[in-house]
Amino acid sequence: QLQLVESGGGLVQPGGSLRLSCAASGFTLDYYAIGWFRQAPGKEREGVSCISVSDYTAYYSDSVKGRFTISRDNAKNTVYLHMNSLKPEDTAVYYCARGTYYSCSARDRDYDYWGQGTQVTVSS
Repeated sequence: QLQLVESGGGLVQPGGSLRLSCAASGFTLDYYAIGWFRQAPGKEREGVSCISVSDYTAYYSDSVKGRFTISRDNAKNTVYLHMNSLKPEDTAVYYCARGTYYSCSARDRDYDYWGQGTQVTVSS
């Protein structure tokens, strides 16, 4: 089986923090670039962050840069997205996805397997 399972979403107040997890099974995730995307109601899916294989470099969209951090735990076959200083506009369903290349891409067409998503709601 090949699966990506997101967890860690929930309701948080503005300024709060959450850690999302993307647990992989059926493949070794450190052989692939892994991206995080989000989709808010009425909006198109947006690339948020990605961690590459070739140089282990992390990339972030302008809207989350300085607030979010992506990381790997190879022993647990898991990628994390640490989200700090959350804003109401961060409210969305967050998805992790496996890239078709070692390097990162912000285009969803460059990812071949997707998790089911986890809901993040930022509200007071």
